[in-house]
Amino acid sequence: MLDFFTIFSKGGLVLWCFQGVRGPAAAATAPVNALIRSVLLQERGGNNSFTHEALTLKYKLDNQFELVFVVGFQKILTLTYVDKLIDDVHREFRDKYRNEFQQKGALGLLNGTFDFKEDFMRLLRDAEESSKIRAPTVMKTFEQSLKSQKTVKCMIETRGEKPKEKVKNKKNKGSKKEGPEAVAAPGKAPVGEKQQLCPVPGEKEELTKDEILQKNREEFFKRHMKAGDRSSKSPKPEAQKEKGKKPRVWDLGNSNAKVLDYSNSATNGSAEAPPGEEFDPEIALGDRNREPGRLYDLEYESDDEAEEEKVLQNPSKPSVKKGGLGGMFGMLKGLVGSKSLTREDMDPVLEKMKDHLIAKNVAAEIAVQLCESVAKKLEGKVMGTFTTVTSTVKQALQEALVQILQPQRRVDVLRDVMDAQRHRRPYVVTFCGVNGVGKSTNLAKISFWLIENGFSVLIAACDTFRAGAVEQLRTHTRRLNALHPPESHGGRTMVQLYEKGYGKDAAGIAMEAISYARNQGFDVVLVDTAGRMQDNAPLMTALAKLIAVNAPDLVLFVGEALVGNEAVDQLVKFNKALADHSMAQTPRLIDGIVLTKFDTIDDKVGAAISMTYITSKPIVFVGTGQTYCDLRSLNAKAVVAALMKA
Repeated sequence: MLDFFTIFSKGGLVLWCFQGVRGPAAAATAPVNALIRSVLLQERGGNNSFTHEALTLKYKLDNQFELVFVVGFQKILTLTYVDKLIDDVHREFRDKYRNEFQQKGALGLLNGTFDFKEDFMRLLRDAEESSKIRAPTVMKTFEQSLKSQKTVKCMIETRGEKPKEKVKNKKNKGSKKEGPEAVAAPGKAPVGEKQQLCPVPGEKEELTKDEILQKNREEFFKRHMKAGDRSSKSPKPEAQKEKGKKPRVWDLGNSNAKVLDYSNSATNGSAEAPPGEEFDPEIALGDRNREPGRLYDLEYESDDEAEEEKVLQNPSKPSVKKGGLGGMFGMLKGLVGSKSLTREDMDPVLEKMKDHLIAKNVAAEIAVQLCESVAKKLEGKVMGTFTTVTSTVKQALQEALVQILQPQRRVDVLRDVMDAQRHRRPYVVTFCGVNGVGKSTNLAKISFWLIENGFSVLIAACDTFRAGAVEQLRTHTRRLNALHPPESHGGRTMVQLYEKGYGKDAAGIAMEAISYARNQGFDVVLVDTAGRMQDNAPLMTALAKLIAVNAPDLVLFVGEALVGNEAVDQLVKFNKALADHSMAQTPRLIDGIVLTKFDTIDDKVGAAISMTYITSKPIVFVGTGQTYCDLRSLNAKAVVAALMKA
């Protein structure tokens, strides 16, 4: 049973609505608004189904008249006729009011009256009846079965011919052929002897099963006795190797492990100051001409800009033009004459676009959905006079990609930190992700950016598993304090490390760090967590516990720009684990993304598209190098320009 069916224009004007259940007239408003916000405005039309709370919504776009058809029903129901119904309603509604749309245009939508209830009820009854009528299943005859194709001849084995089934199953790992003879299976004649379906008169009777088993046992024991004799004649090794591994001792190394353990040097959560380390600030900072505290956008020079620069640099050089015939034929090729786009026209172009996106590191599943969304957006749309199918599809795809990279909610960290300051509490950020993506390094970059904006930072070392994790953060803390000493900030320590060593509960350390920051007046707490694979259930449970117990203001997923299809799997499973292992009624999920190693991928920027498409969350920071200044904000147009580059 349908909950509602509504037809409205892309401008938001409702033309006709049907309500199948009793209730307020505005019952369909919230689901349809959610569909518009999350799918239509975000260019996520690859799938024609959308779930909102207890309802499933299916929709169809009419790009020629700018109409949207939406049907809603309970998601626990399996209604097989919904797709047929929405196609029939779309066709009937268009045909009935085509002249009104073409002649009056927008005024026809505003002033028109659409009496469509009787037609809709008729189409609904037809769709329901068609789903009930099913052809009766007819059993196969013996002639249609595979057994009828087998003959007696194909089941008889001749001497010297190996059966096909045994040839296929011949490859058994670990088995070695000891001799030319093969052991026959119990109850079957040995290979090489003639097998018959029934005994032939005049020939000797075959051996009984017991006799065959006895004969096979004797041959088996004979072969193994020979093998035992051969193995006993082999010389014995002079000395057996000791089992187990021994640690390697280096000539100039220190064999005392206690000397290298710095994890017990913490007193009240802060480590004792180690001896000073000399390092070059130029190497740590990179660009010294930058504006302190500013987060620059990603930069990318598109092909169009490069061509314009070449023309400006060489104005005296005459431009090479094509011949008159080539230009004329190119013009005629682009002349399509107000043609309505069909799926057949777009399929070759969309196939090339899909392959191009996958080559640029977009996940294959996301590339297919993007092309499907563009096809639904353009199907039936009237093209301009001097436009080609390729240019139209490419333009629509670019607009969709820019819209995807600009999600609904923008994360402004500095504004949120100042808001937390007014409430006299620290702003807490938790970093999570898989192993080796650069969580600690980019945490240090964000710390440097926050310090340059005048905020004090407490780093919580909650990676109590990986060897060297605490020492890495301690080194970053020491270098950040050297770049921003307390003397430059009125005697105030701008960054401090809170650590409790290894093997401790990460959630407990984070809770103590937040309490310590509140008492000491720190502005921001950055929580570093251990890297974990998305399939490791115990570690994902521990991460969900850390987030649920400490309730951070911002949960950032750190992912590298090198991944392709793996980005989708990581984000989906991280969000699923946080939802499954959270005790709250509304579980806390990932709020934003930190995209690392962006300087290693050239123009293969597809991971940014995959991550934002699958989560609808913004990319807050982009890591572009190894220095503290190599931190950028995402520029959607620059990423799309790199993605569309041939």
